[in-house]
Order: sequence, then structure tokens, then C-alpha cells
Amino acid sequence: MKLDDIDRRILRELQKDGRIQNAELAKRVGLSPSPCLRRVRILEETGVIARYVAVVDAAKVGRGQTFFTRIWLNSQHEDAVDHFVAEINRMPEVVECYVMLGDCDMLLRVVAADIAAYRRFQADHLSRIRGVLNVKTDIPAQTVKQTFAVPL
Repeated sequence: MKLDDIDRRILRELQKDGRIQNAELAKRVGLSPSPCLRRVRILEETGVIARYVAVVDAAKVGRGQTFFTRIWLNSQHEDAVDHFVAEINRMPEVVECYVMLGDCDMLLRVVAADIAAYRRFQADHLSRIRGVLNVKTDIPAQTVKQTFAVPL
């Protein structure tokens, strides 16, 4: 889908506040409510807007520590990768998972209450996935920037 300037303005506003009322959104982007709603529906139907979510403060729900975990598999064969991905998809602690090109095979972002909770998760779950050869974890000292907005 080719986005015009108005579509981009709509998306920027929705990325700031996904619960904004259509009348206010229309006002901010310079449209009347009906055409604005029509454009939002098209953005939803074409998948440009994938979904709406609430951004939860992880610390306030007991998952305040982030861990970046690099995984090496004993094989990069499709079956090994698929098995690992299927296992990871069952683990809510893993909030992001990427298949990597480079040194490691997978990069995970894991959230846990603290280092002890993460260590238990790693020992009881990650390290036990068939095909995991090595696990290395980096712990950020401070979050400087975290956004879910895509630059438009």
C-alpha cells in the first residue's frame, strides 16, 4: 500500500495514542471524521495497522529486568530452527526472538523479575531445549530509549 502524507500523519498519531477518538484524530490530521475513519479502516484492512495493544510497564507487573540472550544451536537446519522457535513461542518470558545472521543463531529479549528468576528460567527452560548448544546473556544497565513507534 502506498502511503500519502495524511496516512503517515494518521499513523504517527495512532502510534502516540492508539485509543484516540476518531474526532480528535481527524482534527489533528486535518480531515473531517468520516474520511479519517475510512482511512483508518483501510490501514487496518491492508495490515498496515497490525493490531492495537496496551504497553505495560514491566516493572509494575514484576518483570522489570530485561535480558538479551544469544543462542547458538547445534545445527542451523530448518528442523532445528523450527523446533527452537516452537519451544520459544510457548515461553511468555521471551518477548522478542530473532533469527540472526552472524555470530549467534538466535537473539532473544527476555523479561524476568530479577537475575535469580532469569537464571532459573535459563536453567529450567532455555538450556533444556533440544538443539541448544550455548547460551550467553547480556544484562542492560539502563534503558536509554525504548519505543514501539516506526519512523514515518
